[in-house]
Amino acid sequence: MARDLNYTRNIGIMAHIDAGKTTTSERILFYTGKTHRVGEVHDGAATMDWMVQEQERGITITSAATTTFWAYEGETYHINLIDTPGHVDFTVEVERSLRVLDGAVATFCAVGAVEPQSETVWRQADKYKVPRIAYVNKMDRTGADYFNVISEMREKLGANPVPIALPIGSEEKFEGIVDLITGKAVIFFDDKTVRDNFVIKDVPADMVDEVTEWRGKLIESIAEYNDDLLEKFFDNPEAITEDEIVDTIRKATIGMSITPMMCGSSFKNKGVQYLLDAIVRFLPSPLDKGSVQGLDDNAAEVTREPSAKEPFCGLVFKIATDPYVGRLAFIRAYSGKLNAGSYTYNSRSDKKERVARLYQMHSNKQNPIEFVEAGDICAAVGFKDLRTGDTVCDEKYPITLESMSFPEPVIGLAIEPKTQKDLDKLGIALNKLSEEDPTFTVKTDEVNGQTVISGMGELHLEIIVDRLKREFGVEINQGAPQVNYKEALTGTIEHREVFKKQTGGRGKFADIIISIGPSDEGVTGLQFVDQVKGGNIPKEFIPAVEKGFKEAMANGPLAGYPVESLKVILKDGSFHPVDSDQLSFEICARAAFRHASLKAKPILMEPIMSLEVVTPEENMGDVIGDLNKRRGHITGMESKANARSVKAKVPLSEQFGYVTVLRTISSGRATSTMEFSHFAEVPTNLAKEIIEKSSGHKQNNLNE
Repeated sequence: MARDLNYTRNIGIMAHIDAGKTTTSERILFYTGKTHRVGEVHDGAATMDWMVQEQERGITITSAATTTFWAYEGETYHINLIDTPGHVDFTVEVERSLRVLDGAVATFCAVGAVEPQSETVWRQADKYKVPRIAYVNKMDRTGADYFNVISEMREKLGANPVPIALPIGSEEKFEGIVDLITGKAVIFFDDKTVRDNFVIKDVPADMVDEVTEWRGKLIESIAEYNDDLLEKFFDNPEAITEDEIVDTIRKATIGMSITPMMCGSSFKNKGVQYLLDAIVRFLPSPLDKGSVQGLDDNAAEVTREPSAKEPFCGLVFKIATDPYVGRLAFIRAYSGKLNAGSYTYNSRSDKKERVARLYQMHSNKQNPIEFVEAGDICAAVGFKDLRTGDTVCDEKYPITLESMSFPEPVIGLAIEPKTQKDLDKLGIALNKLSEEDPTFTVKTDEVNGQTVISGMGELHLEIIVDRLKREFGVEINQGAPQVNYKEALTGTIEHREVFKKQTGGRGKFADIIISIGPSDEGVTGLQFVDQVKGGNIPKEFIPAVEKGFKEAMANGPLAGYPVESLKVILKDGSFHPVDSDQLSFEICARAAFRHASLKAKPILMEPIMSLEVVTPEENMGDVIGDLNKRRGHITGMESKANARSVKAKVPLSEQFGYVTVLRTISSGRATSTMEFSHFAEVPTNLAKEIIEKSSGHKQNNLNE
């Protein structure tokens, strides 16, 4: 019998680095009975941080999935939980997890409040329309301020936070919460050995007025979802029932009008059971999220309801390599049922593939299952050709779901194996790693045959190099990090290109007149406009011209860096009835790009990063002075619990090794977070240096 999807929750835990996501996940596993002792991040014993690199560094690198159960009011809820990384270099893990989740728990540090990566993950959740509840962690820490987090969420995130619980005390005096729905106090005691480490009491006398005020605000915030509630609130507040409040909060949360707020201290085992209750009470089930839309083979829109009776369809949101079972494809099933050992259809590759085995994941351990049904998350083994973002479905009812878009890598590193015999091994390892991670790319430099790996930041590449050594046994030499520059055209010019080649027999001929320049605002890639009239260039040759320009964009005119966007208008041309063919026009388009782009005022573009430094007041001057030296542009400053926060836009090329310099300036007390912001023009003097360096000879800077 199919499981009742009303009692399923697919949720993720998302936050800035160090807000306590993994610690919270570990407590959830403990209180739901999935683990029998609490694993601590700082001991390297957290269940969800299973990679060696995660345990050593105390950070989450890869999103880990698990399934657990929580009993609430006589019903057992099935919770698929994904713990995501907080570090910006691994933002792809958050992106792809949010794409397939129904709800999320946004975790905030009670001291740090809304930090840069909190903003990034919040925007990602907005993009995929994921309802969320907010959990303010670390209420026991010095400087904890629940109400400051609420006001920062309003200001920085444009959210509508609505507390459903108030803290009793804070910092070392934090002992519990007042539940605004029941009007009762929940007092916790720090005990890792029992699961019921709390008692329910009346609200402390000194908090009665505050509780009444905030309960009123709660009811006002949700009243638009329930007219009766508001009427009762004004006429007879005593008549309002708990069920009415819970149902209305649920509707408002799923409608993304409010973000219910609660607090706790996961490390001190306070507030996690209440958070679990909130997850099952307020976050949507697959049925609440409703049907998914996709396109069939004829590009017509089709929908699939979250039901086991519908044809099967699922989205592959992650590929991982397991040393024991091989390639694991993580799939979110949206409709129908898929049996282990059966066949499924990949709508991208247009091929049928056999699903050898299906697993329910628990971090890096797999529990075999017979089938997966609508609304569930599983891992599958046996696929040969599967990528992140592919749709797997029933061959008789094909559907392609919206895929995911990932940011471009911004930093590169030249690598080579230490011994020639490792060359093949390195190729296989890099291939596997780039399958796993869409923000990690591998290219071979055509000039000098170097292998260049690119990623989202220094830490990202550091982890990749470490994994090559540990998981794949490949020792490598590496060069200095390189910035992934881009090129752009700023002027528009007209150009005529004639390509003629006469060798014995049939020759080659193509003639095109084009206008080339920057693309329209907001358009990336090649914007190709065909304005040829009267058949001066036959229709069958036009796609070859477009293909020629598209391929030519990989090598810009200045230093061979890719051109990200370009507008080409094909105005006119001519052809030869015998000598013209598609290849002639493709070669002609490439030559036209090479010659014309140099005249269209090309510029070099560099990645600019958003940087936030949190520093003690006394080091503020040194930090700003150092950022100015790095061509940094200060965009804002604010005070944060005994420290100052400096925000700046800084070119990535000036930021290599910045963490070490910052530690020196501040005696190890300042911290920084950095994420990609945009591309901007490189100043002329620097651009000249970069171009000379690239075109003179792409130097082999590998450490011998």
